[in-house]
Amino acid sequence: MTNGAFAVRAGVVTPEETLEQGVVLVENGRIKEVRRDLAADFAGTVVDGGPGSLLLPGFIDVHVHGGNGHDFMEANAEAFDAITAFHGRHGTTTMLATTVTAPKADLDRVLEAVAQYQQRQPSGAKLTGAHIEGPFISPKWPGAQNPAYIVPPNVDWVKDWVSRFPGVVKQVTLAPEREGALEVISWLASRGIIAACGHTDAKYDEIMAAVDHGLTQAVHTFNAMRGLHHREPGTVGAVLTDERIRAEVIADGHHVHPAAIRLLTQTKRNRNLLLITDAISAAGLGDGDYTLGGLDVVVKDGVARLKEGDSLAGSTLTMIDAFRFMVRRIGLGVAETSRMASLYPAMQLGIDGETGSIEPGKKADLVLVDADLRIRQVWVEGRSIHADAGR
Repeated sequence: MTNGAFAVRAGVVTPEETLEQGVVLVENGRIKEVRRDLAADFAGTVVDGGPGSLLLPGFIDVHVHGGNGHDFMEANAEAFDAITAFHGRHGTTTMLATTVTAPKADLDRVLEAVAQYQQRQPSGAKLTGAHIEGPFISPKWPGAQNPAYIVPPNVDWVKDWVSRFPGVVKQVTLAPEREGALEVISWLASRGIIAACGHTDAKYDEIMAAVDHGLTQAVHTFNAMRGLHHREPGTVGAVLTDERIRAEVIADGHHVHPAAIRLLTQTKRNRNLLLITDAISAAGLGDGDYTLGGLDVVVKDGVARLKEGDSLAGSTLTMIDAFRFMVRRIGLGVAETSRMASLYPAMQLGIDGETGSIEPGKKADLVLVDADLRIRQVWVEGRSIHADAGR
């Protein structure tokens, strides 16, 4: 489908309400109007979702390493095409190319490749920038990051990246307790770049100091961070109790127990809980042997772990899988789950004026699902990037 006028008829999830039956009109890649019925004189194409269908805003994944056999660290268009196409088929319309802990030269190559890739019209999900996860993390909490390349936070590296690749770096994950971290956080915050804590041994007071310097996000909450203790609340205690921190969560039932996810939904009520995948190259493929950042990974029953040490190594999750998990296992409503998958990450990235919700004037980044929350069609800026064969 081209960027011409078309309409989608289905239930519609908007920021204000969920229409049981509505119509979204799209023209020139943007949402023109949200209506309760179709005008009799409409002459464009009509996509009818069918009974029980829902039209959702496209998903925004701020933490994804790869999929379909490829990793963003490959730093080439072929890999990026494969990753964005795969996740696009599963409802992601915007994403951050997420790195792993690696030598600076390797990270430079990824950022350069992202900058070049952004000049192309996307055939799958849009790459809105990069998320540098590592190498400024704690050696105590490497998770599946390669400890050989962990270094202290270095503001000169960050300044170099932002200078050479303007607008590419959207998020940097680091351990706030490490020497030099507060300087990096302050510098990032002053330029509107997300500073996030992750792979960290920070105590509660250290996270509070980081927040005061501009830290606003926690990556894969509960995983690879100092846990909650009643006398030293740790990183987790700070994330749960400070509204200034938006929390990512991997909702696959393996990384975080459902009860802990419910706790997050009850404490992060101020538009500050984000669904992510943390997907690796194995996403979309079967069980087997893979690599992540030079480390051997084994996927068994869909769960990725390091071959040595047994640490969880990212996920094989897709955003629609996380969406279904939140609705079916956690018992969250579709509307709030949609906001966690779309609007709240858009707000965190500062792009909610353009995408993240179904409102007139915004880009037509849309996901049509059936009554069982199965993907039926996906549009990026009004272009259909995936349609179920049964449609």
